[in-house]
Amino acid sequence: MSATAASAKGARQPTDHGILTLPNLISIGRLACVPLFLWLLLGREDQIAAAVLLAVLGATDWVDGWIARHFDQASDIGKVLDPILLLAAGLGMIADGSLPLWVGVVVLAREALISVAVLVLAAAGARRMDVQWAGKAGTLALMFALPGFLLADAISEARVPLLVVTWAFTIGGLVLSYYAAVAYIPQARAALREGRASHDERMVA
Repeated sequence: MSATAASAKGARQPTDHGILTLPNLISIGRLACVPLFLWLLLGREDQIAAAVLLAVLGATDWVDGWIARHFDQASDIGKVLDPILLLAAGLGMIADGSLPLWVGVVVLAREALISVAVLVLAAAGARRMDVQWAGKAGTLALMFALPGFLLADAISEARVPLLVVTWAFTIGGLVLSYYAAVAYIPQARAALREGRASHDERMVA
């Protein structure tokens, strides 16, 4: 590969802008609301208020993702911050008893695995990978599924239709999330290989 082609290839690679970006600030603001969610759910035992707050916070995840992609403000730290809300909500709802244990385990395992993988790849020198639409769509579906379980538990009159919609979001979200996780494997290998090659070229230069 010529120096020009290598330079052009490097120019097309995503840039990591660190932590001080608008999407990351939105993520941090969302995480600051986690204690409020847990207090509403476990302290006040107000499942409806907790569900509404969780749905609003889940919707903001799509907002900061859109900003990151369209204004080139994505970062590795953002990929670690994003799953924290889902992890906290899942753990809180397992403790509350409103989330089926197997759903919580499957969701939390995937989010924990992705977070650890991002950190390991970054430490190993991999270039930053673009977020897949399937992963973002899966996360968004799960962020609307979790409030559904809370509402179904709190509103007995509408329990059946709420559960039907909630399970549709849950199954769809899990399928998309795990599809994205499997699809990341070859991308991660390529990102690691290209990141190390870029580092070697800079060392030689």
